[in-house]
Amino acid sequence: MKNYTLQGKVIKDELGRWSAWIDVLPGCNAWGYSREEALRGLEDSATAYIEDMIDAGEDVTAIGKAEVEEIAVTVTL
Repeated sequence: MKNYTLQGKVIKDELGRWSAWIDVLPGCNAWGYSREEALRGLEDSATAYIEDMIDAGEDVTAIGKAEVEEIAVTVTL
């Protein structure tokens, strides 16, 4: 098993919903009615994203090595 710790970002929109994403995984995002719900969804999205990369034979060695300042999403595969 390998751990990937990724820098995530989260914001609250004008309607009160929360959006979360990971810049190093383009298109990897989630939303929720609470910050926690958005982050749980982001963990699920990141897991699926990295699993797809591995299945496609893509290089995943460069992801998960960023300095995390605020929000960390850790995926274990």
